[in-house]
Amino acid sequence: MARSWPGGAIGPGSKSASNSVARRVATGYALLATLAIGLALGLRDGMPWVHPEPWLPLGATESVLLSAAGGLGFALLLVVLTRVAVSRYAWARRLHLELRPVARELGLADILILAGLSSLGEELLFRGLLAPWLGVIGSALLFGLAHQIRGPSRWVWAGWATLVGLALGGLFAATGSLLGPLIAHAVVNAKNLSYLRDHDPVAPTSEQPA
Repeated sequence: MARSWPGGAIGPGSKSASNSVARRVATGYALLATLAIGLALGLRDGMPWVHPEPWLPLGATESVLLSAAGGLGFALLLVVLTRVAVSRYAWARRLHLELRPVARELGLADILILAGLSSLGEELLFRGLLAPWLGVIGSALLFGLAHQIRGPSRWVWAGWATLVGLALGGLFAATGSLLGPLIAHAVVNAKNLSYLRDHDPVAPTSEQPA
């Protein structure tokens, strides 16, 4: 789940600066993914995209297919819930407005790169590396705490991320495959970054982009 950039919000009219920061953040996520893989190989003697003790006795193909289907289904559910919450609840609109500067100047390429690499880095670290050691709950709590933002919605965002982390960790532990969490994370980040960029919840309906 993409977070606010270090150093604060990016304001309107700073598209080149936004693109530069987005690419630096994406590079950081790529390095995080590399670190998680290295630690998993060195400390656990196994790849972080395979759970060492999955809950369900599945074959390799079944594991991947069930994980992918579960990840895609969860992503679609989460995208719908996000839009319903923003349209109906003040806390969700406030969170949307506080996160919106993160995505306001991003282009499609930036969104796709950020969504893919943030999914790769965070899933390999929090699910692939940490979940087998700390359990689903422990890794989800760390995932939530890592999603800190400034402002009144700080703990709303951390709590939301914790719940998402529980679901993604449960999917990984159940199926033994990290593919589903990777798909879910990337799809949700791509769709919700676009939603943050394009949707102003306080603007009149007639001013919303088609």
